Amino acid sequence: MKRLLFSICLLASAMISPAQKAADEKEAMKSLIDKQFKFAQQQYQILAKNTPDNRMPKTFYAKSNRLETSDTQWWCSGFYPGSLLYIYEYTNDAATLKEAEKRLAMLEKEKHYTGNHDLGFMMFCSFGNAYRITGKAEYKPTIDTAAASLVTRYRPAAKVIQSWNSNKKWKGPVIIDNLMNLELLAWVSDHGGNPKYKEIAIHHADTSLKNHFRADYSSYHVVDYDMTTGKVLKKGTAQGAFDESAWSRGQGWALYGYAMMYRFTKNKLYLEQAKNIAHFIINNPNMPADQVPYWDFNAPGIPNTYRDASAAAVIASALLELGQYSSKSEQKLFVGEAKKMIVSLSSEAYSAKPGQNGGFLLMHSTGALPLKSEIDVPLSYADYYYLEALMRYKNWYL
Repeated sequence: MKRLLFSICLLASAMISPAQKAADEKEAMKSLIDKQFKFAQQQYQILAKNTPDNRMPKTFYAKSNRLETSDTQWWCSGFYPGSLLYIYEYTNDAATLKEAEKRLAMLEKEKHYTGNHDLGFMMFCSFGNAYRITGKAEYKPTIDTAAASLVTRYRPAAKVIQSWNSNKKWKGPVIIDNLMNLELLAWVSDHGGNPKYKEIAIHHADTSLKNHFRADYSSYHVVDYDMTTGKVLKKGTAQGAFDESAWSRGQGWALYGYAMMYRFTKNKLYLEQAKNIAHFIINNPNMPADQVPYWDFNAPGIPNTYRDASAAAVIASALLELGQYSSKSEQKLFVGEAKKMIVSLSSEAYSAKPGQNGGFLLMHSTGALPLKSEIDVPLSYADYYYLEALMRYKNWYL
């Protein structure tokens, strides 16, 4: 009898057409995305209630039941309003938009900030989404001003935007994360702003392509420059396991950065770079089966070490964009891998239970393990890029 039932199940499975299977998979992803956005709306109501009016949520420590917040100059300050805007875009919930607008009003003054390179994270993930989703003209001058502030950190001799100010360890540090801030510059140039901003973005992308990558297309975290000559002084890390390791989120920043720069320039060198980085990530022997990376691809102690859900979220979102510029076979690979990451992040292993995790969505991110900072916790940017990946999948592949 068992053999007969097994045979019947096999026959029934074989009778499902490829078209029907694809339709069923699309419906499953549509349902998952809908569920996760409704969950996000509920969770962020909790986060809004718990976050002081003059602060931004940063992370949550479950053991001490403590929400950690930041001021608006913290590099992550744009992710909370950005996440609220993605939630609003999907749900059309008025209370979510009201909270986003309140936080944007707090953040607006940082358009003048020149203390580091993070204006893109701070001002484009927030005001860029606000302008795109609401169409309110009042947001555009803030974006334009932020771009003008960011280019004050451009160093013409080295053709890079300096990430951090000089310190005891680094003279002219440029980190791979900096690629993410180029979107602000390129967008402003393409929307009536100074065309030099986009030129600066291209210079930075070209210089980073030349100096930041190894032969296997993995990226260094930090490249230190003599900003008066452009000479590379040294290459290393601040957040990875060691100087020659492949810090997972850094690989995500690199992938996202070159896919995004291809969008603005159609430079095939950027597209090929993005594809090569994608293959490094996808084919990495230390990538876990659930596609959520360890905090560093070369971390000591694998598999008994921490994961980084934020790296998976960034990579998934980037792979979905890369799929837009790829052949059918490559798109199937890139989108398929992104889907696996999204499904894993949406599972009980990484997605918080309703009402828990301080109101954040994802668990098990790693901020900076070598600095003993934000280890195995939720992070605002993990949620942001996860929501972006959900929205991109819905808009482009359903």
